[in-house]
Amino acid sequence: MARDYYEMLGVSRDSDKEEIKRAYRRLARKYHPDVNKEDGAEERFKEINRAYEVLSEPETRARYDRFGEAGVGSAAGAGFQDFGDLGGFADIFESFFSGFSGGMGGQPGGGGGRRRGGPVRGDDLRLDLKLDFREAVFGGEKEIRISHLETCTNCSGSGAKPGTRPRACPTCTGSGQVRRATRTPFGSFTQVSVCPTCNGAGQVIEEKCEICGGSGQKQEAKKLKITIPAGVDNGTRLRVSSEGDAGQRGGPPGDLYVYLFVNEDAEFQRDGINILSEIKISYLQAILGCQIEVNTVDGPTELTIASGTQPGTVLTQENQGVPRLGNPVSRGDHLITIQIDIPTRLTTEERELLEKLAKIRGDRLGKGGGIEGFLGGLFRG
Repeated sequence: MARDYYEMLGVSRDSDKEEIKRAYRRLARKYHPDVNKEDGAEERFKEINRAYEVLSEPETRARYDRFGEAGVGSAAGAGFQDFGDLGGFADIFESFFSGFSGGMGGQPGGGGGRRRGGPVRGDDLRLDLKLDFREAVFGGEKEIRISHLETCTNCSGSGAKPGTRPRACPTCTGSGQVRRATRTPFGSFTQVSVCPTCNGAGQVIEEKCEICGGSGQKQEAKKLKITIPAGVDNGTRLRVSSEGDAGQRGGPPGDLYVYLFVNEDAEFQRDGINILSEIKISYLQAILGCQIEVNTVDGPTELTIASGTQPGTVLTQENQGVPRLGNPVSRGDHLITIQIDIPTRLTTEERELLEKLAKIRGDRLGKGGGIEGFLGGLFRG
């Protein structure tokens, strides 16, 4: 029994697009094969992608909500194809009526499905691409290498040896289908099936191309330069038109879908379009205030620490976060959390100075570790 896509992502059926996206990102990080080596992780990762592929698009989600997995079967399979208005339903109905069509009154039935020997669109391909943190933030050009089927140049895709041509199948006369009429007391019915001689191609090749072996295609490696938009995140999908497998019999090529996964950064974390980081300062810098250099994705910058800054204080660097996907002029903020380093050991001179300060403030020091307690008290007000 097919699992519910909402259940796969751990969201409710009324979840909005952002909730679904957050759930997908969390699970994708957890089960990505490069991160999780446990048994079943790769299969779980495929299920998560399958669920998100359907639920992230309003049209396919609406079909899924209405008809279940049968309504989006082609979208959820390998290749992640896009749909037109009818999508998978056209193929479902066509396959049913092409197998059994009929009419009454002794007349053969209509229908019979589409001509199988016509142009066939090439398959879509998928590539997972890893990005560094800053590459995801700022985008840019990236060179990738793919392997896909290209039309054989030796035979121009015909599959036949140069100088020869495929000929129409003698069994089906080029239709790719054979029909068998059956008379019954209720009328005449026509059953349509794939031609057994040409396997639905509508033509036979007597002398095959030596390069592609008669398929009309050959596997080729290719380098591509693609543009990564600023602000992409884990699970962002890029569509590269016409870079999938070549079509057959003059059909158009499929598309290449690039799924992006962002490596974790040692210093920065991402929260939507905001960037999070921490810095540690000394207790004296926190008490007296200071100017300190901090790292941002844009490079080093000066940060002002006010006197009396408390542990856990968050300072905001506006417009130094992640560009909004699709609108790179708009950026999030960089939120910097202040951590204060309270020493566990002091020199004699430091201890004497702090004890004088404690007497001035009228703070009572306990036995053993009193100075450390006094320092902690300074930051509790």
